[in-house]
Amino acid sequence: MSRSDTVLKGLEKQYYRATLKAMGYSTDDLKRPMIGIANAWSEVVPGHYNLRQVAQRVKDGIYRAGGTPYEFGVIGGCDGMANGHVGMHYILPSRELIANSIESMAEINQFDGLVLLGSCDKIVPGMLMAAARLDIPCVLLPGGPMEGGVEFDGRESDQTSATEAYGMLSAGKITEEEYTALEDTACPGCGSCSYLGTANTMCALSEALGMTVPDGGTAPATSARRFMLAEETGMRIVELVKNGISARKILTDSAIRNAIRCCLAMSGSTNAVMHLTAIAHEAELGIDVLSEFDDLSRSTPQIAKMNPACSYNIVDFYRDGGVPRLMEELKSILETDALTVTGATVAENIASHRYLYPRTGKVVRTLDDPFGFSGGVAVLRGNLAPDTGITKPGAFAKELQHFEGEAICFDSEEEAEEAILAGKVHAGHVVVIRYEGPKGGPGMREMYKAMKYLYGRGLSRSTALITDGRFSGTNNGCFVGHISPEASDGGPIALVRDGDRITIDVEQRLLQLEVSDAELAERRKSWTPPAPRFTKGWLGLYAKAAGSAAEGAVMRW
Repeated sequence: MSRSDTVLKGLEKQYYRATLKAMGYSTDDLKRPMIGIANAWSEVVPGHYNLRQVAQRVKDGIYRAGGTPYEFGVIGGCDGMANGHVGMHYILPSRELIANSIESMAEINQFDGLVLLGSCDKIVPGMLMAAARLDIPCVLLPGGPMEGGVEFDGRESDQTSATEAYGMLSAGKITEEEYTALEDTACPGCGSCSYLGTANTMCALSEALGMTVPDGGTAPATSARRFMLAEETGMRIVELVKNGISARKILTDSAIRNAIRCCLAMSGSTNAVMHLTAIAHEAELGIDVLSEFDDLSRSTPQIAKMNPACSYNIVDFYRDGGVPRLMEELKSILETDALTVTGATVAENIASHRYLYPRTGKVVRTLDDPFGFSGGVAVLRGNLAPDTGITKPGAFAKELQHFEGEAICFDSEEEAEEAILAGKVHAGHVVVIRYEGPKGGPGMREMYKAMKYLYGRGLSRSTALITDGRFSGTNNGCFVGHISPEASDGGPIALVRDGDRITIDVEQRLLQLEVSDAELAERRKSWTPPAPRFTKGWLGLYAKAAGSAAEGAVMRW
């Protein structure tokens, strides 16, 4: 018995069939598998702007394979639009709303399977969390990445170039005319951000997990290939339903480890650590994602490099073979018997893949010739981060992987940004931004602007930034985020004072406050938690229930 039989099969189910026929579904339509299409299309998110057209081709594939599609809407906020103001408090919590709404629609309508359409930072992990929670056949398809814009500061520009440029403008390095010119040339068309931020990291990792068809994570948003992949996705979901292949048969410990390896090998966004932890939690897996990141980073070379670590964008990565090429190079250290949405294993997908472009080797190298001999994401611990701190050594200069400096402390993102632009942060400073964790923020905001302002003012190689908040995947420079316990929970980051010495050592996996245990104990006696910033509405509820960043920031009831 299929799930949709609950509402479609039997004389007594006429009520449901009549309700669906009110929207034009035929008797024949209602005899086919019910395939939901969760579409995060909107006119405020570039990464989702093309999803109406993508959805239509998915529907074509579903019909072609013998199913009936039922499209519904899902919210999806753009991190970029929320950065630097109150809206960023809502971005991480929206991941939970996305997962909850998809779960609700799937259960209300008893869909046999789902196609999940979304491209951006919290939408992709939220959708994968829903798939893991529901454990029905699911395929995720992103809308594809944006092309890069006009060249600026030695690489193709994107919207983040404007923030860097503002820092340059404030330091007198460029003119106002040069600054304003970027507004019309940085983003030439729709798609998820052109660099390897959280959005494209998670799109690529969905492919590595086996939840997206090969090339589906990185084919350009405006390409014909994107529509071909959409039709293929529609056909694949019907096959998964017919063959009884549900999400948890794909989202296994092996799949999570493969995704971790791929994230490390391409120096993906630090946010992937939190999102993969949350997906594993929803799939009820026993895997310790933080420990796996720590262990696997020591034996996974970085063999792919993209902006912000260099000038190459996601489209360049796709043309150099993309995720299939990355996994082909890594196959000796991957668990290649893992199942995927193609119905085949990782090994079979690698063996059958047809590359459309000649290999350049500029973006994806071989295991014998890596960019670095350890992974591009690292887990740090120490007396300043007893549970965890996450950094991205693959995106900053080697000499910054050991940094010692003097703390300059701020209790919010806004305070830090004002100080940086006012010239109060100098070479040798470790900028400490706290009370921005999942509970304290609430919502664990990105310290994106602070890092970009440091870059723009020429301080990216002489300062560091640590926070219990997060970072955008586009950030580079020496940074450590996700510090937990967070300040609002009384974590040691709450006890740091201006002038304290801080050591960041990536090789030793260390984040250390050079203050004695006795002094920290004395400081704790006078520390009191701040009043909650939000006490009502969705953020008030989230702040009460949000778990630690080390646990994926999932809600705990």
